Amino acid sequence: MAFQFPIRIYWEDTDAGGIVFYANYLKFFERARTEWLRSLGIEQQALKSEVGGMFVVSETHLKYHRPAQLDNLLTVTAELAEAGRATLTLRQQALLEIPGLAPQLLAEGTIRIGWVNSHTLKPGRIPATILKALQP
Repeated sequence: MAFQFPIRIYWEDTDAGGIVFYANYLKFFERARTEWLRSLGIEQQALKSEVGGMFVVSETHLKYHRPAQLDNLLTVTAELAEAGRATLTLRQQALLEIPGLAPQLLAEGTIRIGWVNSHTLKPGRIPATILKALQP
């Protein structure tokens, strides 16, 4: 089951047309990924300072289905689609929550993140302990 993270839409998230600015979905996805990792006991600041590595986004593919608007409540999901030695591919969705109705898909995509040395920014292998924590 995918990790779920609630996000409320505020004025700062919308554009001149009153809908969520498309690039903000990337921010929402980032928050959900960070909280997903945290829920697994993986703190990104600790990875950088104690392990000497960090995840960086290397690729995104998003599809927008419907716009979110001011005051909407979204559920943003994150789940592991594929784990390699140096990269992870995650599936993510932004769903509109409407009381009494099934969630409506607003945006979905895949995000590929790679492991790099936090000092040199050179790619490296994801530590085995992290890969183990990510397995269901």
